[in-house]
Amino acid sequence: MEELVMSNREILDACERIGADLTNRLKGVSGIPLFVCVMKGAINFMVDLMQNVDMDILTDYIQIRSFEGMESTGKVTLIKDASHRVKDRTVVIVEDVVDTGISMDFLTKHFQELGAKEVIVVALFDKKDARKVPVKIDYVGKVLEGSKFLVGYGLDYRGLMRNVPFVYVPTKDEVAEWDALLEKR
Repeated sequence: MEELVMSNREILDACERIGADLTNRLKGVSGIPLFVCVMKGAINFMVDLMQNVDMDILTDYIQIRSFEGMESTGKVTLIKDASHRVKDRTVVIVEDVVDTGISMDFLTKHFQELGAKEVIVVALFDKKDARKVPVKIDYVGKVLEGSKFLVGYGLDYRGLMRNVPFVYVPTKDEVAEWDALLEKR
């Protein structure tokens, strides 16, 4: 590990704080809010966040692709759309990391085009320095400087390390070990 970015305790504290803020904000909305997890990276965050939202919510997921390994492709591909009705509903997008803003811009516009009454963006991490497209993030766990590659707590390297309960920056040696491991399968 090169650097611990967020411990499990810090993550759970952020989930508690954001969950309470969302509960207060959403209590007055008409209809049941729809929380949409951006798969696969935000799954751990979504689960812990939902447990701190004290009201009825619907849950769904959407899957997009915009990364190859550790690099953004700059292009967003929709792999699986949300299955719940979005029209006239408050949609809460739950994302792991907002960096370039390209994916979040795509998702926000996608749900607006589907007729969402309101789109709220929640991200565990905001990498403002990496922004190429301006996007609004309503709630964030932690703002990061620089553009370090992160793994753990749902964030992965080629599918590995999602099950680690904290977020960190891996060393080059760790990445090389994972590459070697993946070549064997």
